[in-house]
Amino acid sequence: MFNPFERMVAARYLRARRQEGFISVIAGFSLLGIALGVATLIIVMAVMNGFRTELLSRLLGIEGHVNVYASQRGLTDYEDLIRKIKLVPGVVDVVPLTEGQGLVQANGVTSGGVVRGLKSEDFARSPMAQRIVAGDAAKFDGDDDGIAIGARLAESFRLKPGDKVTFTSPTTSSTPFGSVPKQKSFTVAAIFDLGMYEYDSSFIFIPMEIAQALFGTGQGVTTLEVRVAKPEADITGQRLAISEAVGPGLRVRDWQQNRASFFQAIDVERHVMFLILSLIIMVAAFNIISSMIMLVKDKGRDIAILRTMGATQGTILRVFFLTGASIGVLGTALGFLLGVVFCRNIEGIRHLLERLTGTNVFNPEIYFLSKLPAIIEWGEVGQVVAMGIGLSFLATIYPAWRAARLDPVEALRYE
Repeated sequence: MFNPFERMVAARYLRARRQEGFISVIAGFSLLGIALGVATLIIVMAVMNGFRTELLSRLLGIEGHVNVYASQRGLTDYEDLIRKIKLVPGVVDVVPLTEGQGLVQANGVTSGGVVRGLKSEDFARSPMAQRIVAGDAAKFDGDDDGIAIGARLAESFRLKPGDKVTFTSPTTSSTPFGSVPKQKSFTVAAIFDLGMYEYDSSFIFIPMEIAQALFGTGQGVTTLEVRVAKPEADITGQRLAISEAVGPGLRVRDWQQNRASFFQAIDVERHVMFLILSLIIMVAAFNIISSMIMLVKDKGRDIAILRTMGATQGTILRVFFLTGASIGVLGTALGFLLGVVFCRNIEGIRHLLERLTGTNVFNPEIYFLSKLPAIIEWGEVGQVVAMGIGLSFLATIYPAWRAARLDPVEALRYE
Protein backbone atom coordinates (compact mmCIF):
# COMPACT_ATOMS: atom_id res chain seq x y z
CA MET A 1 0.00 0.00 0.00
CA PHE A 2 2.87 2.36 0.83
CA ASN A 3 5.94 2.34 -1.45
CA PRO A 4 9.53 2.73 -0.10
CA PHE A 5 9.67 6.41 -1.07
CA GLU A 6 6.52 7.25 0.92
CA ARG A 7 7.78 5.34 3.94
CA MET A 8 11.16 7.08 3.76
CA VAL A 9 9.63 10.58 3.62
CA ALA A 10 7.17 9.78 6.43
CA ALA A 11 10.04 8.48 8.59
CA ARG A 12 12.01 11.68 8.02
CA TYR A 13 9.02 13.80 9.01
CA LEU A 14 8.71 11.78 12.22
CA ARG A 15 12.35 12.62 13.08
CA ALA A 16 11.96 16.35 13.59
CA ARG A 17 14.90 18.68 13.17
CA ARG A 18 15.81 21.47 15.59
CA GLN A 19 13.56 24.09 13.99
CA GLU A 20 10.64 21.66 14.13
CA GLY A 21 11.09 20.87 17.82
CA PHE A 22 7.75 22.31 18.90
CA ILE A 23 5.86 20.12 16.42
CA SER A 24 7.83 17.12 17.62
CA VAL A 25 6.87 17.87 21.24
CA ILE A 26 3.16 17.97 20.31
CA ALA A 27 3.49 14.69 18.40
CA GLY A 28 5.29 13.14 21.37
CA PHE A 29 2.53 14.20 23.72
CA SER A 30 -0.01 12.78 21.28
CA LEU A 31 1.78 9.43 21.28
CA LEU A 32 2.07 9.47 25.08
CA GLY A 33 -1.60 10.44 25.43
CA ILE A 34 -2.79 7.54 23.30
CA ALA A 35 -0.47 5.15 25.15
CA LEU A 36 -1.75 6.24 28.55
CA GLY A 37 -5.36 6.17 27.38
CA VAL A 38 -5.11 2.65 25.98
CA ALA A 39 -3.15 1.39 29.01
CA THR A 40 -5.57 2.96 31.49
CA LEU A 41 -8.58 1.55 29.68
CA ILE A 42 -7.07 -1.96 29.59
CA ILE A 43 -6.12 -1.83 33.28
CA VAL A 44 -9.45 -0.48 34.52
CA MET A 45 -11.53 -2.91 32.47
CA ALA A 46 -9.34 -5.84 33.61
CA VAL A 47 -9.77 -4.84 37.25
CA MET A 48 -13.54 -4.44 36.80
CA ASN A 49 -13.74 -7.85 35.12
CA GLY A 50 -11.62 -9.41 37.83
CA PHE A 51 -13.64 -7.80 40.59
CA ARG A 52 -16.93 -9.03 39.15
CA THR A 53 -15.64 -12.54 38.39
CA GLU A 54 -13.93 -12.95 41.76
CA LEU A 55 -16.90 -11.62 43.68
CA LEU A 56 -19.33 -13.77 41.70
CA SER A 57 -17.28 -16.94 42.15
CA ARG A 58 -16.97 -16.37 45.88
CA LEU A 59 -20.64 -15.59 46.29
CA LEU A 60 -21.65 -18.69 44.36
CA GLY A 61 -19.17 -20.73 46.38
CA ILE A 62 -20.52 -19.49 49.71
CA GLU A 63 -24.19 -18.64 49.28
CA GLY A 64 -26.98 -20.82 47.99
CA HIS A 65 -27.71 -20.53 44.28
CA VAL A 66 -31.45 -20.73 44.96
CA ASN A 67 -33.10 -20.03 48.32
CA VAL A 68 -36.48 -21.31 49.52
CA TYR A 69 -38.10 -19.21 52.24
CA ALA A 70 -41.20 -19.85 54.35
CA SER A 71 -44.05 -17.36 54.23
CA GLN A 72 -44.69 -17.88 57.97
CA ARG A 73 -42.34 -18.35 60.89
CA GLY A 74 -40.35 -21.26 59.55
CA LEU A 75 -40.21 -24.37 57.40
CA THR A 76 -41.36 -27.21 59.62
CA ASP A 77 -41.66 -29.91 56.94
CA TYR A 78 -38.28 -29.15 55.39
CA GLU A 79 -37.14 -32.77 55.17
CA ASP A 80 -39.97 -33.53 52.75
CA LEU A 81 -39.19 -30.35 50.81
CA ILE A 82 -35.52 -31.35 50.53
CA ARG A 83 -36.50 -34.70 49.00
CA LYS A 84 -38.71 -32.94 46.43
CA ILE A 85 -36.03 -30.39 45.54
CA LYS A 86 -33.33 -33.03 45.08
CA LEU A 87 -35.49 -34.67 42.41
CA VAL A 88 -35.20 -31.51 40.25
CA PRO A 89 -32.61 -32.04 37.46
CA GLY A 90 -29.43 -30.06 38.03
CA VAL A 91 -29.77 -29.78 41.82
CA VAL A 92 -26.54 -30.79 43.54
CA ASP A 93 -27.24 -30.21 47.22
CA VAL A 94 -29.82 -28.73 49.61
CA VAL A 95 -28.76 -27.31 52.98
CA PRO A 96 -31.31 -26.30 55.64
CA LEU A 97 -30.31 -23.43 57.91
CA THR A 98 -31.74 -21.12 60.53
CA GLU A 99 -30.59 -17.52 60.27
CA GLY A 100 -31.02 -14.46 62.46
CA GLN A 101 -29.30 -11.34 63.73
CA GLY A 102 -28.37 -10.22 67.20
CA LEU A 103 -25.64 -8.82 69.48
CA VAL A 104 -22.25 -10.45 69.84
CA GLN A 105 -20.22 -9.80 73.03
CA ALA A 106 -16.66 -10.81 73.88
CA ASN A 107 -13.69 -9.23 75.68
CA GLY A 108 -15.67 -6.09 76.46
CA VAL A 109 -16.57 -5.51 72.77
CA THR A 110 -20.18 -5.53 71.54
CA SER A 111 -21.26 -5.56 67.92
CA GLY A 112 -24.05 -6.77 65.66
CA GLY A 113 -23.64 -10.07 63.90
CA VAL A 114 -25.40 -12.57 61.64
CA VAL A 115 -25.86 -16.06 63.05
CA ARG A 116 -26.49 -19.08 60.85
CA GLY A 117 -27.42 -22.43 62.27
CA LEU A 118 -26.13 -25.48 60.39
CA LYS A 119 -26.11 -29.18 61.05
CA SER A 120 -22.64 -30.53 61.87
CA GLU A 121 -22.53 -32.68 58.73
CA ASP A 122 -23.55 -29.72 56.55
CA PHE A 123 -20.87 -27.50 58.08
CA ALA A 124 -18.23 -30.21 57.53
CA ARG A 125 -18.69 -29.97 53.74
CA SER A 126 -19.24 -26.20 53.61
CA PRO A 127 -16.71 -23.66 52.19
CA MET A 128 -16.06 -22.42 55.76
CA ALA A 129 -14.79 -25.83 56.85
CA GLN A 130 -12.38 -25.84 53.90
CA ARG A 131 -10.90 -22.44 54.86
CA ILE A 132 -10.16 -22.91 58.57
CA VAL A 133 -7.12 -20.86 59.65
CA ALA A 134 -7.27 -21.62 63.38
CA GLY A 135 -8.99 -24.23 65.50
CA ASP A 136 -10.67 -27.44 64.38
CA ALA A 137 -13.82 -27.75 62.26
CA ALA A 138 -14.55 -31.12 63.92
CA LYS A 139 -15.26 -29.28 67.20
CA PHE A 140 -18.27 -27.54 65.62
CA ASP A 141 -20.71 -29.42 67.84
CA GLY A 142 -23.94 -28.69 69.67
CA ASP A 143 -22.86 -30.76 72.69
CA ASP A 144 -19.83 -28.55 73.37
CA ASP A 145 -21.41 -25.32 72.06
CA GLY A 146 -18.58 -25.03 69.54
CA ILE A 147 -19.00 -22.39 66.85
CA ALA A 148 -17.11 -21.02 63.85
CA ILE A 149 -16.46 -17.31 63.24
CA GLY A 150 -14.78 -15.21 60.53
CA ALA A 151 -11.14 -14.16 60.77
CA ARG A 152 -11.86 -10.44 60.78
CA LEU A 153 -14.58 -10.81 63.39
CA ALA A 154 -12.12 -12.75 65.55
CA GLU A 155 -9.54 -10.02 65.03
CA SER A 156 -11.92 -7.20 66.01
CA PHE A 157 -13.04 -9.12 69.17
CA ARG A 158 -9.48 -10.35 69.91
CA LEU A 159 -10.67 -13.97 69.89
CA LYS A 160 -8.84 -17.24 69.43
CA PRO A 161 -9.99 -20.88 69.54
CA GLY A 162 -11.22 -21.78 73.01
CA ASP A 163 -12.42 -18.25 73.92
CA LYS A 164 -16.00 -17.53 74.96
CA VAL A 165 -18.54 -15.50 72.95
CA THR A 166 -21.99 -14.44 74.10
CA PHE A 167 -24.84 -13.99 71.61
CA THR A 168 -28.07 -12.16 72.45
CA SER A 169 -31.05 -12.97 70.24
CA PRO A 170 -33.84 -10.47 69.43
CA THR A 171 -36.42 -13.12 70.38
CA THR A 172 -37.51 -13.23 74.01
CA SER A 173 -38.46 -15.83 76.57
CA SER A 174 -40.97 -15.40 79.39
CA THR A 175 -39.68 -15.35 82.98
CA PRO A 176 -41.20 -14.39 86.35
CA PHE A 177 -39.61 -10.98 85.81
CA GLY A 178 -41.11 -10.50 82.35
CA SER A 179 -39.85 -11.10 78.83
CA VAL A 180 -36.07 -11.11 78.42
CA PRO A 181 -33.95 -11.62 75.28
CA LYS A 182 -32.57 -15.11 74.76
CA GLN A 183 -28.85 -15.30 75.44
CA LYS A 184 -26.29 -18.02 74.94
CA SER A 185 -22.54 -18.41 75.51
CA PHE A 186 -20.42 -20.29 72.98
CA THR A 187 -16.87 -21.53 72.64
CA VAL A 188 -14.90 -20.55 69.55
CA ALA A 189 -14.09 -23.89 67.91
CA ALA A 190 -12.77 -22.68 64.54
CA ILE A 191 -11.87 -19.48 62.71
CA PHE A 192 -12.34 -19.34 58.94
CA ASP A 193 -11.05 -16.92 56.32
CA LEU A 194 -13.08 -16.87 53.10
CA GLY A 195 -11.32 -13.77 51.75
CA MET A 196 -14.65 -11.96 51.54
CA TYR A 197 -15.04 -9.17 54.07
CA GLU A 198 -18.82 -9.40 54.43
CA TYR A 199 -18.59 -12.99 55.69
CA ASP A 200 -15.28 -12.78 57.55
CA SER A 201 -16.35 -9.75 59.58
CA SER A 202 -19.94 -10.46 60.62
CA PHE A 203 -21.00 -14.11 60.17
CA ILE A 204 -21.12 -16.67 62.97
CA PHE A 205 -22.01 -20.31 62.34
CA ILE A 206 -23.53 -22.29 65.19
CA PRO A 207 -25.11 -25.78 65.52
CA MET A 208 -28.63 -26.02 64.12
CA GLU A 209 -30.43 -27.08 67.32
CA ILE A 210 -29.03 -24.13 69.26
CA ALA A 211 -30.03 -21.68 66.51
CA GLN A 212 -33.56 -23.08 66.50
CA ALA A 213 -33.82 -22.49 70.25
CA LEU A 214 -32.37 -18.96 70.04
CA PHE A 215 -34.66 -17.80 67.25
CA GLY A 216 -37.77 -19.71 68.34
CA THR A 217 -38.30 -21.74 65.17
CA GLY A 218 -38.93 -24.98 67.05
CA GLN A 219 -38.02 -27.91 64.80
CA GLY A 220 -38.22 -25.74 61.68
CA VAL A 221 -35.67 -23.75 59.69
CA THR A 222 -35.80 -20.32 58.09
CA THR A 223 -34.49 -21.20 54.64
CA LEU A 224 -33.22 -23.94 52.36
CA GLU A 225 -30.07 -23.20 50.38
CA VAL A 226 -30.08 -25.04 47.07
CA ARG A 227 -26.92 -25.53 45.02
CA VAL A 228 -27.16 -26.35 41.34
CA ALA A 229 -24.61 -27.68 38.86
CA LYS A 230 -24.52 -24.59 36.59
CA PRO A 231 -25.52 -21.49 38.58
CA GLU A 232 -24.48 -19.05 35.83
CA ALA A 233 -26.08 -20.88 32.90
CA ASP A 234 -29.85 -21.03 33.46
CA ILE A 235 -30.53 -20.06 37.04
CA THR A 236 -33.97 -18.64 36.16
CA GLY A 237 -35.08 -22.00 34.73
CA GLN A 238 -33.73 -23.80 37.79
CA ARG A 239 -35.59 -21.41 40.09
CA LEU A 240 -38.87 -21.99 38.26
CA ALA A 241 -38.39 -25.76 38.37
CA ILE A 242 -37.67 -25.67 42.12
CA SER A 243 -40.64 -23.38 42.73
CA GLU A 244 -42.90 -25.84 40.92
CA ALA A 245 -41.46 -28.73 42.95
CA VAL A 246 -42.06 -27.13 46.37
CA GLY A 247 -45.53 -25.88 45.48
CA PRO A 248 -47.36 -22.65 46.41
CA GLY A 249 -46.99 -20.78 49.70
CA LEU A 250 -43.19 -20.56 49.63
CA ARG A 251 -40.88 -17.85 48.29
CA VAL A 252 -38.16 -19.01 45.93
CA ARG A 253 -35.38 -16.60 44.93
CA ASP A 254 -32.16 -17.17 43.00
CA TRP A 255 -28.80 -15.47 43.48
CA GLN A 256 -29.41 -13.04 40.61
CA GLN A 257 -32.52 -11.72 42.37
CA ASN A 258 -30.83 -11.54 45.76
CA ARG A 259 -27.82 -9.67 44.37
CA ALA A 260 -29.44 -7.98 41.38
CA SER A 261 -28.83 -4.37 42.39
CA PHE A 262 -25.22 -5.11 43.30
CA PHE A 263 -24.22 -6.71 39.99
CA GLN A 264 -26.27 -4.21 37.97
CA ALA A 265 -24.32 -1.42 39.65
CA ILE A 266 -21.04 -3.12 38.70
CA ASP A 267 -22.13 -3.50 35.06
CA VAL A 268 -23.26 0.13 34.85
CA GLU A 269 -19.96 1.24 36.36
CA ARG A 270 -18.02 -0.82 33.80
CA HIS A 271 -19.84 0.83 30.88
CA VAL A 272 -19.50 4.33 32.34
CA MET A 273 -15.79 3.86 33.04
CA PHE A 274 -15.22 2.61 29.50
CA LEU A 275 -16.96 5.68 28.08
CA ILE A 276 -15.12 8.15 30.32
CA LEU A 277 -11.68 6.65 29.78
CA SER A 278 -12.28 6.49 26.02
CA LEU A 279 -12.28 10.30 26.09
CA ILE A 280 -8.56 10.20 26.95
CA ILE A 281 -7.86 8.47 23.64
CA MET A 282 -10.10 10.94 21.81
CA VAL A 283 -8.21 13.90 23.31
CA ALA A 284 -4.92 12.34 22.21
CA ALA A 285 -6.39 11.87 18.71
CA PHE A 286 -7.21 15.60 18.58
CA ASN A 287 -3.59 16.28 19.50
CA ILE A 288 -2.58 14.25 16.45
CA ILE A 289 -4.79 16.45 14.28
CA SER A 290 -3.23 19.65 15.62
CA SER A 291 0.33 18.37 15.31
CA MET A 292 -0.28 17.13 11.76
CA ILE A 293 -1.87 20.41 10.66
CA MET A 294 1.16 22.28 12.00
CA LEU A 295 3.46 19.82 10.24
CA VAL A 296 1.62 20.31 6.93
CA LYS A 297 1.89 24.07 7.26
CA ASP A 298 5.58 23.84 8.11
CA LYS A 299 6.28 21.46 5.20
CA GLY A 300 4.42 23.51 2.58
CA ARG A 301 7.60 24.24 0.61
CA ASP A 302 8.66 20.57 0.72
CA ILE A 303 5.23 19.50 -0.53
CA ALA A 304 5.43 21.99 -3.41
CA ILE A 305 8.89 20.72 -4.43
CA LEU A 306 7.72 17.11 -4.29
CA ARG A 307 4.72 17.97 -6.45
CA THR A 308 6.90 19.71 -9.06
CA MET A 309 9.17 16.66 -9.11
CA GLY A 310 6.22 14.45 -10.06
CA ALA A 311 4.68 13.34 -6.76
CA THR A 312 0.94 12.90 -7.11
CA GLN A 313 -1.72 14.07 -4.69
CA GLY A 314 -2.16 10.45 -3.64
CA THR A 315 1.53 10.19 -2.78
CA ILE A 316 1.40 13.31 -0.59
CA LEU A 317 -1.79 12.08 1.10
CA ARG A 318 -0.25 8.69 1.86
CA VAL A 319 2.97 10.26 3.22
CA PHE A 320 1.16 12.41 5.76
CA PHE A 321 -1.37 9.71 6.55
CA LEU A 322 1.50 7.33 7.29
CA THR A 323 3.20 9.98 9.45
CA GLY A 324 0.14 10.56 11.62
CA ALA A 325 -0.95 6.93 11.69
CA SER A 326 2.50 5.89 12.89
CA ILE A 327 2.07 8.07 15.98
CA GLY A 328 -1.26 6.39 16.74
CA VAL A 329 -0.06 2.85 16.08
CA LEU A 330 3.11 3.29 18.16
CA GLY A 331 1.12 4.89 20.97
CA THR A 332 -1.48 2.12 20.92
CA ALA A 333 1.22 -0.59 20.91
CA LEU A 334 2.99 1.07 23.83
CA GLY A 335 -0.30 1.41 25.72
CA PHE A 336 -1.15 -2.24 25.06
CA LEU A 337 2.23 -3.33 26.41
CA LEU A 338 1.99 -1.11 29.51
CA GLY A 339 -1.57 -2.21 30.24
CA VAL A 340 -0.86 -5.94 29.98
CA VAL A 341 2.35 -5.75 32.03
CA PHE A 342 0.57 -3.70 34.72
CA CYS A 343 -2.32 -6.18 34.91
CA ARG A 344 0.06 -9.14 35.15
CA ASN A 345 1.88 -7.55 38.11
CA ILE A 346 -0.96 -5.59 39.72
CA GLU A 347 -0.67 -7.19 43.17
CA GLY A 348 3.07 -6.51 43.35
CA ILE A 349 2.51 -2.91 42.25
CA ARG A 350 -0.22 -2.51 44.88
CA HIS A 351 2.08 -3.74 47.66
CA LEU A 352 4.84 -1.43 46.43
CA LEU A 353 2.51 1.60 46.47
CA GLU A 354 1.29 0.70 49.96
CA ARG A 355 4.88 0.52 51.24
CA LEU A 356 5.81 3.81 49.61
CA THR A 357 2.72 5.74 50.70
CA GLY A 358 1.98 3.99 53.98
CA THR A 359 -1.71 3.75 53.07
CA ASN A 360 -4.09 0.91 52.29
CA VAL A 361 -4.69 1.20 48.53
CA PHE A 362 -7.26 -1.62 48.39
CA ASN A 363 -9.29 -1.63 51.59
CA PRO A 364 -11.22 -4.92 51.95
CA GLU A 365 -13.81 -3.15 54.12
CA ILE A 366 -14.83 -1.16 51.04
CA TYR A 367 -14.23 -3.61 48.19
CA PHE A 368 -15.35 -6.87 49.92
CA LEU A 369 -12.25 -8.73 48.66
CA SER A 370 -8.86 -9.09 50.33
CA LYS A 371 -6.77 -8.77 47.13
CA LEU A 372 -6.93 -6.77 43.93
CA PRO A 373 -8.06 -9.01 41.05
CA ALA A 374 -7.39 -8.35 37.36
CA ILE A 375 -8.65 -10.59 34.55
CA ILE A 376 -7.73 -9.66 30.98
CA GLU A 377 -10.44 -10.43 28.45
CA TRP A 378 -8.59 -10.41 25.13
CA GLY A 379 -11.71 -9.65 23.12
CA GLU A 380 -12.18 -6.48 25.16
CA VAL A 381 -8.49 -5.62 24.81
CA GLY A 382 -8.85 -6.05 21.05
CA GLN A 383 -11.71 -3.54 21.04
CA VAL A 384 -9.58 -1.02 22.95
CA VAL A 385 -6.65 -1.47 20.57
CA ALA A 386 -8.92 -1.22 17.54
CA MET A 387 -10.45 1.97 18.94
CA GLY A 388 -7.02 3.50 19.55
CA ILE A 389 -5.80 2.70 16.03
CA GLY A 390 -9.13 3.64 14.44
CA LEU A 391 -9.26 7.06 16.11
CA SER A 392 -5.64 7.66 15.13
CA PHE A 393 -6.39 6.87 11.49
CA LEU A 394 -9.43 9.13 11.50
CA ALA A 395 -7.39 11.93 13.04
CA THR A 396 -4.87 11.86 10.17
CA ILE A 397 -7.36 11.95 7.30
CA TYR A 398 -8.08 15.69 7.33
CA PRO A 399 -4.44 16.90 7.66
CA ALA A 400 -3.32 14.45 4.96
CA TRP A 401 -6.15 15.64 2.68
CA ARG A 402 -5.12 19.27 3.28
CA ALA A 403 -1.52 18.42 2.37
CA ALA A 404 -2.60 16.65 -0.83
CA ARG A 405 -4.78 19.63 -1.87
CA LEU A 406 -1.97 22.16 -1.35
CA ASP A 407 -1.28 24.19 -4.52
CA PRO A 408 2.50 24.04 -5.23
CA VAL A 409 2.46 27.41 -7.05
CA GLU A 410 0.85 29.18 -4.07
CA ALA A 411 3.15 27.38 -1.62
CA LEU A 412 6.33 28.45 -3.47
CA ARG A 413 5.09 32.01 -4.14
CA TYR A 414 5.04 32.92 -0.46
CA GLU A 415 8.27 31.19 0.53
